[in-house]
Amino acid sequence: MDVMPQNGVRGALVGRPARSGRAGPPPVRANAGLPGLDHLGLDPDDLPDGLVVADENGRVICFNAAAARVTALRAADVLGRPVDQALPLEDLEGRRWWQLTDPYGGLAIRVGQPERNLLLPGGREVLVAARYVRQRPGGPLRRLVVTLRGTEARRRTERSHAELIATVAHELRSPLTSVKGFTATLLAKWERFTEDQKKLMLQTVDADANRVTRLIAELLDISRIDSGRLEVRRQPVDMPAALRRHVDGHVAAGQPADRFTLKVRGPLPPLWADPDKVDQILGNLLENAVRHGEGTVTIEVAPAPATGGERTHTNPAAAPGTAVTVSDEGPGIPEESMGRVFTRFWRGSKRGGTGLGLYIVKGIVEAHGGTISVGRAPGGGAQFRFILPVGAPSFLS
Repeated sequence: MDVMPQNGVRGALVGRPARSGRAGPPPVRANAGLPGLDHLGLDPDDLPDGLVVADENGRVICFNAAAARVTALRAADVLGRPVDQALPLEDLEGRRWWQLTDPYGGLAIRVGQPERNLLLPGGREVLVAARYVRQRPGGPLRRLVVTLRGTEARRRTERSHAELIATVAHELRSPLTSVKGFTATLLAKWERFTEDQKKLMLQTVDADANRVTRLIAELLDISRIDSGRLEVRRQPVDMPAALRRHVDGHVAAGQPADRFTLKVRGPLPPLWADPDKVDQILGNLLENAVRHGEGTVTIEVAPAPATGGERTHTNPAAAPGTAVTVSDEGPGIPEESMGRVFTRFWRGSKRGGTGLGLYIVKGIVEAHGGTISVGRAPGGGAQFRFILPVGAPSFLS
């Protein structure tokens, strides 16, 4: 096998031995006949996904580095061979994929195959999609273009979904068991309980029902964040007043008033944001500081300078904004964990909750065009800081 550069694209000559005195097929040059890549000045090895291209005779003429990595095959062993022999793919039921799809002899109106999970010899799984390039609609195949991807990302997604289902099932079981138990008891023995006992049971049922409602709301938020459909309905928001409401709520729930310090620095720019979602952000960050932190919880609100660039509807962060910092004096978050704080199911050193709150907070902040970060507070505890740009009214978005 000789190697020769052509048009800035790495190529390889692959010869086939002659048979019965006849000349073998002409040499096949890897990556040849790919004018689109040549025109763009790209090497197939620059592509992030595996790329396999077969010519009109079904022989492999391109096999990039990503394809070699995904399949664990060497390009030298693949180039020039019939594609069905070079990549003997099977579906999950053990059927030969090339015989099923028959790109060269099948229906001439087909333009490709959607991505699916297939197996290489030895059970190696790959995600395969194909595109049929024809000389004209309904004409013979000129190129067969196959993309290959590993299954690791899909498996991580599947594991994440499985973990989400398990977490939700666990979180639902406890309150629903409580609701079922108390309602069944009240229905069966209503006359035996005093008014105070009935009230206590109903209050417990109400609290557990609220817990289920919150969990369902979290799941809906995750779905909207993951799909990019989280809506932001912007209205004027008084951030200091919103923070005072949350602090008053914690004090009414039994926290000492002197545990909270609220600092408002300088005149704040007018803020247009979604009030309900701002309440979600503040509620989660303050709840974390109270539950997992110690000492005084310090909340600081200050104007944030513009990040640069021209402010537009698609670049609201270029405008001034409002920065909110929530700090506590607890043990803080270990350095090695700070990169995972805003991921799903992160709960820190103390168990409890679904571990979805900070993931949702980050999604809400980013839906507003803002940023959020975590660090260490001056007192040694955790410090969360988020910035919301001033935004624009919903009717102007």
